[in-house]
Amino acid sequence: MAQLTYREAVARGITQEMERDPTVLLIGEDVGAAGGAFKATVGLLERFGPARVRDTPIAEQAIIGAAMGAAMTGLRPIAEIMFSDFFAVCWDLVANQIAKTRYMTNGQVTLPLVIRSGNGGGSRFGAQHSQSVESWAMAIPGLKVVAPSTPTDVVGLLAAAVRDPDPVLFFEQKSLYATKGEVPDGEVVDELGTAKVVRQGSDATIVALAAMVPRAVAAASELAGEGIEATVIDLRSLVPLDVSTVAASVAATGHLFTVEENPRLCGWGAELTSVVADECFYDLDGPIVRVTTPHVPLPAADALEDLALPSPSLIADTVRRRIG
Repeated sequence: MAQLTYREAVARGITQEMERDPTVLLIGEDVGAAGGAFKATVGLLERFGPARVRDTPIAEQAIIGAAMGAAMTGLRPIAEIMFSDFFAVCWDLVANQIAKTRYMTNGQVTLPLVIRSGNGGGSRFGAQHSQSVESWAMAIPGLKVVAPSTPTDVVGLLAAAVRDPDPVLFFEQKSLYATKGEVPDGEVVDELGTAKVVRQGSDATIVALAAMVPRAVAAASELAGEGIEATVIDLRSLVPLDVSTVAASVAATGHLFTVEENPRLCGWGAELTSVVADECFYDLDGPIVRVTTPHVPLPAADALEDLALPSPSLIADTVRRRIG
């Protein structure tokens, strides 16, 4: 069992898959010589050489276009978009081409590719470099969407994404890169579309994603001191969406809260809320409540960014007021 940071886990996951499968390659801006803008790909160029670890210009359309072509012709590329905000630059390729090719060719052409990206706030990068865009991706048919919260999940879900026959958008939360956790030795492979119960409780279900998971756990610990026991579920994947795990918990607790870093309007919690309300209505003892970032561009100022993002105290207070 190794103690790794979240960023080291990214390199570990890529290394595992590149060693296993010679068709896997890495392409993106600064992924090679610089070891990645967030130092998540350190050592890969030295280990695998420039034929499989390819630095590119600052050209998101070129990166994604090259990855798409590689996937169509038998390779399994891992492409990096440095900041997830920059998906806006290459969204046509992602949403209109990559997401639809398998469907439009009746399965004759598959695109087994992964697009990694630094996502979300908490690092003081400002409105154009701090967006949480997983809900953009979730809205496009044909894309799988993953957002791990721990180093172990980074390795296992990245392996599952690389091995998947469909395109996967893999969101790495930037403020988690320095966090540490234990990762098992040997090959680590997880399963896409499976949520994980990280804390058990009988009074409420709190569902979170990526950087919101440790905040939800901290909120649950605070509430436990007051006699309110909350289950915390790390959703891990938005597409496929593991409704079964959430529904089973709601049936036991009667209350559902979602904690979302994305802006409130059309966030992933709205979809989960809709499904749970439809399928689990008679298990609920109160309204489903969403805790989100306001529908504003994320501020760069420390105090304002902290105020905008859901905090453990806000989560705990929201649960407390509803069921306390």
